[in-house]
Amino acid sequence: MATQAHSLSYAGCNFLRQRLILSTLSGRPVKIRKIRARDDNPGLQDFEASFIRLLDKITNGSRIEINQTGTTLYYQPGLLYGGSVEHDCSVLRSIGYYLESLLCLAPFMKHPLRIVLRGVTNDQVDPSVDVLKATALPLLKQFGIDGESLELKIVRRGMPPGGGGEVLFSCPIRKVLKPIQLTDPGKIKRIRGMAYSVRVSPQMANRIVDSARSILNKFIPDIYIYTDHMKGINSGKSPGFGLSLVAETTNGTFLSAELTSNPQGQGAAVLPEDLGRNCAKLLLEEIYRGGCVDSTNQSLALLFMTLGQQDVSKVLLGPLSPYTIFAAFEELFPDYV
Repeated sequence: MATQAHSLSYAGCNFLRQRLILSTLSGRPVKIRKIRARDDNPGLQDFEASFIRLLDKITNGSRIEINQTGTTLYYQPGLLYGGSVEHDCSVLRSIGYYLESLLCLAPFMKHPLRIVLRGVTNDQVDPSVDVLKATALPLLKQFGIDGESLELKIVRRGMPPGGGGEVLFSCPIRKVLKPIQLTDPGKIKRIRGMAYSVRVSPQMANRIVDSARSILNKFIPDIYIYTDHMKGINSGKSPGFGLSLVAETTNGTFLSAELTSNPQGQGAAVLPEDLGRNCAKLLLEEIYRGGCVDSTNQSLALLFMTLGQQDVSKVLLGPLSPYTIFAAFEELFPDYV
């Protein structure tokens, strides 16, 4: 490998995505060693390699070196360029895995980003596109990132393991982020949701809605859960169903929860009634945790506060997720992680 002076050095595969995002934003090269060095399948996984290819597409002049076994990665970031991009995501992780990173980077491109992502739209690991659309986009608007060009649209749904979904994301660029003062979450005023089903009976979505409402109706009357049943080419390659719920407060805070059925051929079959009830309970738990930003978007809010102007920003958060704790520490003390 070439000389890698002044690069930050890390070991292990933990938080690889976060490290590459912060490297791209700061312009500091990183070298990551011992990536699953002792595993039976050592080195970078397919979804991580796909993420690195995505970074290469949206930047200009990035230098990426990976050793033969894939256990060592050197990344020297280039200029965040943007423009029109298409990317086929790995089906091992959902589009939300890649979209979370794009939300961090898109406002700082040279040209407005317009990207088409293909793969899995909803899974049990990463935030779904539905949740990011309902919670992350309003958070971006709080920082002054808004306009007609801010859009997140599901063209086709794709469930694991086959995928086949397609998502369009576009974002304007901003030179400066607005400071925020989010210290009062307010009271819950309404709950909205999306029950979706692909390559199964449309009745599945209706059964999910009924079971979720049976719990939520005890607390608030203003509940509306949409049903989305896509057919044909728009339904992807694998069957499945799920529910995403979002609670909105009087002060414009959005708190979310979601559940998805087990992938085809994996685990026990999930009843739509159980899924609906469990998702409603998850939303109640998220509301109990409180805060002006839900646990999915805590790290995004903290990152934008770090990148904002010198004015003081304040945000009230519930209990921090492990991902948020690491992300905040790495943003403040990159040399000590």
